[in-house]
Amino acid sequence: MPKKLVIKVTAGPEAAERCSQAFTVAAVGVASGVEVSLWLTGESSWFALPGRAAEFELPHAAPLPDLLDSILAGGRVTLCTQCAARRDITEKDVLEGVRIAGAQVFVQEAMADDTQALVY
Repeated sequence: MPKKLVIKVTAGPEAAERCSQAFTVAAVGVASGVEVSLWLTGESSWFALPGRAAEFELPHAAPLPDLLDSILAGGRVTLCTQCAARRDITEKDVLEGVRIAGAQVFVQEAMADDTQALVY
């Protein structure tokens, strides 16, 4: 089993199931002791902001704020540089523990030994 899991989530409320799946897999990975790096891109970028995860609803799914909190507590959450810029999101705007980084860092993480990358 890979020791690291890199997950890129591109969807937000417009594709709620896909979005929720990404956060759920990331949270389960953290709970299982896997090193997890969750990347927020596209419409999921908004979840880097305080309070935005609480606005997300999907029946029969774990609450997004709980999933995000567990990922932040035991893994890494990164907001895509270009996605942040397109939405006028800066480092001072994001939740504590969320970093902003670009494609070069994503590729480095995804290509590391013993790493599985998933895109939702």
